[in-house]
Amino acid sequence: MSFQPRRTIRPAFALLALALAPSAFALEYDPASAYTANCVVSWKNDVFRAKWWAGPGQGPDEVDTVANPWDSPWERAPAGTPTGCPGLENPGEPGNPGDPGTPGRVLLSHLLAEEERLTSAPLMQLVRASIRTLDNASVEAVAPSRPQNPVNVKRVESIVDEARFEYLFPLRAPEYSYRGFLQAVAKFPAVCGDYADGRDAEAICRKTLATMFAHFAQETGAHESWRPEEEYRQALFHVREMGWGEGDRNGYNGECQGSGWIAETWPCGTFPDGSFKSYFGRGAKQLSYNYNYGPFSEAMYGDVRTLLDAPERVADTWLNLASATFFLTYPQPPKPSMLHVIDGTWQPNDADRADGLVPGFGVTTLIINGGVECGGNAEHAQSANRMAYYRAFAAMLGVPVPADEVLGCKGMKQFGESGAGALPIYWENNWTELPGCKLVGYQTAFSALKPGDYVGCVRVAFPNVEIVDDTKG
Repeated sequence: MSFQPRRTIRPAFALLALALAPSAFALEYDPASAYTANCVVSWKNDVFRAKWWAGPGQGPDEVDTVANPWDSPWERAPAGTPTGCPGLENPGEPGNPGDPGTPGRVLLSHLLAEEERLTSAPLMQLVRASIRTLDNASVEAVAPSRPQNPVNVKRVESIVDEARFEYLFPLRAPEYSYRGFLQAVAKFPAVCGDYADGRDAEAICRKTLATMFAHFAQETGAHESWRPEEEYRQALFHVREMGWGEGDRNGYNGECQGSGWIAETWPCGTFPDGSFKSYFGRGAKQLSYNYNYGPFSEAMYGDVRTLLDAPERVADTWLNLASATFFLTYPQPPKPSMLHVIDGTWQPNDADRADGLVPGFGVTTLIINGGVECGGNAEHAQSANRMAYYRAFAAMLGVPVPADEVLGCKGMKQFGESGAGALPIYWENNWTELPGCKLVGYQTAFSALKPGDYVGCVRVAFPNVEIVDDTKG
């Protein structure tokens, strides 16, 4: 499985001036002026704040006419909010906008405040909570029946103990261990974790496991009908993509070449002869490509190079199952995460429903492999497999399957930008002359799910702007 980054070129251009129009500091909005993020103006007996760069003519009147809040750079501010444009400096004298071509300066505290504001939406906070991780020392300490195991691990053990794990996966490769499975769960506390809003954590956990296991069976199963073990119990047979070995060259590493941003952000490891490592599918979710190994490595170790240099660890260690819990919890905009579909956090809006996207097992198949298996008039064979496997695991784990639950994905359209899961989670150049980045839904080098990446985005997008650290002392 793989996330697909958008191939954009993000040139860093010089900031010609950090000049604010003198009228930007006036109480009244001036349609002829431009405003930076956090500028506050008075207009028609109301107060408005700029969420990002607002060009001439992009007035506060848009707030009441746009279809979506993100279509306007303005939002209403509380009555009495002081007007002005705080947080931005110019190298010239007070009141002097500075000479064209002179590098500008921006306060670090201003950028950090912008990052916090832009990521304060409730859904963003829910996503951040769902991808939180446990430190690796605590993960390494996890073992079957250990009294100190995390709460979510204990819940999983109560549903799938070691004996049941052995029964459900009798053909699994030896690299897939029960302890590794528990460690993969431990790494992401939201997987089978508690809910503070009254949702049934036990029921959600059972459904989560049944869903995961069904997809394991399709992605890594032996699929051999002659065996005595039912096909749903043939999961985790493959730990590496069929036909690939660790010494093989030229596997899923086309993005390693050249100096593009993907190669720079997630630099590929090399063999002793200088050829690039291969990033073919490994683990229970067949993680592929350097732009997926890099983010997964950072989530596991805080360093993109660890698994880019040693991708074999995604096959040979507990990461073979942690890659699956990683995939379960992380959204792929405009798709929601599988976890948020299962636990009910994702609720389809009118646009989703018009595209046939409703809660149920079927939409998780759309998330995993919708481009191949979904959307036709008849159920694709692979999707039909997943449905059968899900029914079997659901029966085994005590998960009710309502008669009206949509288990397949025929007729479903792909997730769209107007859907409820279309949460922008990456930072991109704001393409203005004033320093800042904006949230986008396609993959870039900077993630809004990683604190501090906003500043990194600004540094790259505006290399001639001095970021003044005013947070010390």
